[in-house]
Amino acid sequence: MNTNTVLIQALVYLAASVIAVPIAKRAGLGSVLGYLIAGAVIGPFALHLVGDQADVMGFAEFGVVILLFLIGLEVRPALLWTMRAAIFGLGFAQLIGIGACLAVAAMILGLPWQQAVACGAVLAMSSTAIVLQTLDEKGLRRGAVGTAAFGVLLFQDLAVIPLLVLLPLLGNAHGAVEETSGLHGWVHGLAVLGAVAIIIATGRYLVGPLFRFIAKTRLRETFTATALLLVFAVTALMQAVGVSPALGAFLAGVMLAENEFRRELEADIEPFRGILLGLFFITVGASLDFGLVAHHPLLVLGLTVGLMAIKAEAMTRLAQLFHMPRADARMVGVSLSQGGEFAFVLTGFVVTAHVLPHHIGALLNAVVAMSMVFTPLAFIAHERLMIRPEKTDGPTPEAPSFDADPDVIIAGYGRFGQIAGRLIRGNGFKTSVLDVSTTQIELLRRFGQRVQYGDASRIDLLQAAGAEKAKLLIVAIDDREKALELVAGARHAFPELRILARAWDRRAAYELLDQGADDVERETFEGSLALGRTALIKLGVHPHQAHRAASIFRRQDKRFFHKLRPLYGDEEGFVLASRQSAMTLEKLLMAERQGPALDDADIAWDNTGRAEAIDEMREKKAGD
Repeated sequence: MNTNTVLIQALVYLAASVIAVPIAKRAGLGSVLGYLIAGAVIGPFALHLVGDQADVMGFAEFGVVILLFLIGLEVRPALLWTMRAAIFGLGFAQLIGIGACLAVAAMILGLPWQQAVACGAVLAMSSTAIVLQTLDEKGLRRGAVGTAAFGVLLFQDLAVIPLLVLLPLLGNAHGAVEETSGLHGWVHGLAVLGAVAIIIATGRYLVGPLFRFIAKTRLRETFTATALLLVFAVTALMQAVGVSPALGAFLAGVMLAENEFRRELEADIEPFRGILLGLFFITVGASLDFGLVAHHPLLVLGLTVGLMAIKAEAMTRLAQLFHMPRADARMVGVSLSQGGEFAFVLTGFVVTAHVLPHHIGALLNAVVAMSMVFTPLAFIAHERLMIRPEKTDGPTPEAPSFDADPDVIIAGYGRFGQIAGRLIRGNGFKTSVLDVSTTQIELLRRFGQRVQYGDASRIDLLQAAGAEKAKLLIVAIDDREKALELVAGARHAFPELRILARAWDRRAAYELLDQGADDVERETFEGSLALGRTALIKLGVHPHQAHRAASIFRRQDKRFFHKLRPLYGDEEGFVLASRQSAMTLEKLLMAERQGPALDDADIAWDNTGRAEAIDEMREKKAGD
């Protein structure tokens, strides 16, 4: 494929998506169906604006690769345990139950039992890309429906490895043993297990030090390149032993699920996911074999509708067995009714292993692709005919979402942020913590504290950390300019998020408030005040009196802080007003030592009085 051809095809794909996707979105069809329709229109079986999809599909599949990598990043041991019912209960039941139903249907249609079992296993898979994208668009990703669907999809991803080992044995059963990927039978299985062992060992002992070294350079593009290098290296290794690149990416994500760089990786790779997934959907639409559909329209259409009906109904019944409400169970059934990306992989695998003949493999691919096209339509039909389950902002108590939303995001976890974080968590609130110091992260992890590597001033990283759902953002970083950038960006991107910020001094506090912080805390104020109270006690002041003096100082300083804010920017006026406030505070503390504290009305310092004091001091200065 020469450069001109690549540029022309890129132009066609981008134009098709720019035209079709917004129209489909406005029509309520969803972006996925828009991409699929665009691909079908420009494909070789319609307008023929693009030719053979093999080259483009190989590139577009990286969209699925990256999606599976990002999913793998969320597969932590704690998640697997929390979602054990959805993953290992409902997910296992779905694969075995629906696979058996489809195998029986295939046998009724006249296939030998070996081929029927292979078809059942292939068609039991559902599309991770379509399901998660559609649930995201409909606001159902984080509720009971999203949790159940994700659990099933996750189990399917995990099940691909044993399926790749076991399906070729069906070929052995009727004397069609063939080598796949240059390896034979059980030797291939051992090669796959060996590759998985290499990935786990690399992730445990090499990846962490590598990313720490890269992070210390503070070069974002190098970090992104390293993340992509890791994904591609793992997928290449898995492909070398005859395993799907998408599965390799999933394992790479799992390998890094407990790594402190997880959030930074997620934010760096996320933009590639959206672009490449869109390209993947277009190529799926363009690769639809309309010739096969035209020659056997009733067969393809009937098999597609039959597949989706069987999967939707069986999945609904299984979800109800796991105590889901009927409305939610039906939505899960509709969500998982199509064939999946791994179906293409497994079909090619079993055809190569001579478990299925080529013409059945081609028919399966056509049915899977058509089911992907029909899925958005099935969602629309379900919403029109059925009562839609309520959107849920958070996960259900029994099966929390795989990306549980934090109550508080803490940016910077040094000596300042740690104290706030420990107090917050100690009162039962969830936190998501980000820091850019690899040394600090390593130290904190030795003490059992979970801190993710990442520059919180990046809006995409804040979003990945849960800023859209969080109640508070605590800005505790010690870089004054970076703190201002973070507050300004977060206020613009997440207007409902309350922002509490650490300030270097009074001037920095005013700047942070101007950028959108809701409240600020000068980093040394309380410590200095406590030290001053201790000093008074050491000088012979009664502890109660010292405590009261510190309280008066805190209260009045806060009052003066807010009253001086309008003068910030007027250097001369600010200095004069600050001197006046200091004099007023000293008089108040002196009066407290000599007798009962003055009433607030006696020391009220309204805008008029302040202006008069400033004018007097300016006149005096001019006279001097």
